[in-house]
Amino acid sequence: MRSIRRFVIAVICISAFSATSASGQTLEDKSLLYRTGNPADWPKEQDAVVSAPGNHKILLENDKVRVLEVTVLPKKIEPVHHHRWNSVLYIMEAGHFIDRDAEGNVIMDSRKIPEPLVFPLTMYKKPEAPHSVENLSDTKTIRLIRVEMKE
Repeated sequence: MRSIRRFVIAVICISAFSATSASGQTLEDKSLLYRTGNPADWPKEQDAVVSAPGNHKILLENDKVRVLEVTVLPKKIEPVHHHRWNSVLYIMEAGHFIDRDAEGNVIMDSRKIPEPLVFPLTMYKKPEAPHSVENLSDTKTIRLIRVEMKE
């Protein structure tokens, strides 16, 4: 439990005080075209751990934060889900992927960004409206830790 707490503190510090990380990238969510909106309008049954429990495992939750271990296996698609709080993502591994909104429209295709993502990657994200990630890789699991900061 102590190592999880240290890891969470490190992720928050990296995202809050760093422009780039030593061994990867740090991005603001404005660098990628993710949609947001009013979390109060999103269906509660589409919360990430309710709608996509096979992809989102709670490592720690209290009244301040929810820490998720997120995985998407090769060639798999997550169920549609949302994230209602601001988050810090520490992405350890990923191949190419597509993120789609609830209607199936492409939000982001990693194959189309100008420069390849370098992992590990740390990024800050605002609340994410209902979406679904498709892992296009034949071999790489998408693996990340998501620290959701409750308001």
